[in-house]
Amino acid sequence: MSLDPAFVPILPRTAGATPEGHLTIGGCDAVDLAREFGTPLYVFDEVELREGCREWLGEFRSRHDETTVTYAAKAYLGRALARLMAEEGLGLDVASGGELAIACAAEFPMERVYFHGNNKSAQELWEGLAAGVGHVVIDNFHEAVLLNDAAGDLKRRQPVLLRVSPNIDPHTHEYITTGALDSKFGIAIATGQAEEAVLSLMASPGLELVGLHAHIGSQIFETEPHQQACRTVLEFAARMKERHGFTLQVLSAGGGFAIQYLRDAPAPARAVYAEAIVSAVKEGCTAHGLPLPRLTVEPGRSLAGRAGVALYGVGARKEIPGVRTYVTVDGGMADNIRPALYGAAYEALVANRLEGGTSERVTIAGKYCESGDVLIRDADLPRLWAGDILAIPGAGAYCLSMASNYNGSLKPAVLFVKDGQARLVRRRETYDDLMRCDV
Repeated sequence: MSLDPAFVPILPRTAGATPEGHLTIGGCDAVDLAREFGTPLYVFDEVELREGCREWLGEFRSRHDETTVTYAAKAYLGRALARLMAEEGLGLDVASGGELAIACAAEFPMERVYFHGNNKSAQELWEGLAAGVGHVVIDNFHEAVLLNDAAGDLKRRQPVLLRVSPNIDPHTHEYITTGALDSKFGIAIATGQAEEAVLSLMASPGLELVGLHAHIGSQIFETEPHQQACRTVLEFAARMKERHGFTLQVLSAGGGFAIQYLRDAPAPARAVYAEAIVSAVKEGCTAHGLPLPRLTVEPGRSLAGRAGVALYGVGARKEIPGVRTYVTVDGGMADNIRPALYGAAYEALVANRLEGGTSERVTIAGKYCESGDVLIRDADLPRLWAGDILAIPGAGAYCLSMASNYNGSLKPAVLFVKDGQARLVRRRETYDDLMRCDV
C-alpha cells in the first residue's frame, strides 16, 4: 500500500508503508521498532539528514561558493548526529559548554565550530578557547571582556563575530523572535551600541573581529525578513568600514528556516531561502561597495525536523459527551514541550493502521500532571485503541533538546534508521539515571 500523499511532505523522504499497513521509516517497520525499543521512541531517517545537508550546501554554494553551512546544535545534538554533520562537511553552532562537550566527544573539527550564547560564562569561554573553536560569536560587552582576558592569558588571538540586533520583525511567535530591538540577544544597531561594540572589539588585543552575525528568529516562512536583516547588517558594515576601517570578512545570516508541520502549511523550498539571502547579500555589497564576504547560514530545525518521527503507545481514553474525547499516549510534554510552550501544532497518523480512514476527532494528551500537556488538539484520526502506535512526524527538532524528567519520566531512546537497519544512538534512560547525580 502507499502513504496518504498529504503526509508525504511532512514525513522523512524514505517513509513508506508495508502491505499490512504499517508505517516504515528508512526501510524499518515502525511497529517493529516500537516493540523492540519501546515507546516513546524517536526515529531519525539518516538519508533525510544526509540529503538535507547536501541540499543546503548545494543550494547556497551554487549561488555563492564561499558559503559555510553550520548545523544549529540547539535543535538536537548527540554524538552520532555531530559525527554525521562532520562527515557531510557542515560546521556546528554550539550554544553552551555542554553542546561543546558533545562536539568534542564526537571529535568534530573544532575549526568548524561557532560558539554562540547570550551569557557564556568565563568557564565556557575558557573551554571554547582550549578546544580551539573556530569562531566565538560575541553577544554582549561583558563576555567580550571575559574572552579577551582569557585569550590574553592563553597568548592567542581569537577570531570573533559580533552578534547584532537589526530590529527586524520575522512574523513568527514572540517566543522564537530573536532579532527585534526588545530582545535578550545581540547588540542593537539602532541605539548605537553595536558601533560601540565594534570599536571595543577592534581595540581588544586578544580578539580579531572578522564578521557580523544576525539571527532574527525561528520557523520563519517568509524570505523578506531575512533579506531585510542582510540589508541592515551590510549597511551597518559599510558605515563601520567608512568610520573605523572595519573589514567584513564573514557575514552570518543566521537560520530560522521553516519546515512543514501541517499538511496545509507548506514551507518554502531550500532553494527559495538560498536565492533570497544570496541575492540580498550580493545586492547589498554592490550598493555599498563592499567585497563579498564569506557567508554563513545556520539551519537547525530545517535539517533535523523532518528527519525525526516520534512514536508513542496509545493508552487511556476519556470521553466527555458533547465536549471532547481525550486519548492519552505514553509521552507528552516531558519529551516534547513545544505545544505547551508556544502552541506548536502537529499532525499524527496511526503507524499500525495507515488505511484506517478518519472516523473521529480527538485530542492527543500526554501522561504528565499538567492540564497543558496536550500534543495535538482536535486531531482527525481513525478510532484509536489502547496498544495502537501513534506516529508524530516533524519531531526531530526542539523536542529531545528540550526534554525533561518531569514526573520522574525517562528520556526516550533515539534511533538512526537506514536501508532497513536500525541503530540505537541513545539508549532510554533508567531509574538509576534519574538518581545518578543525587548525593
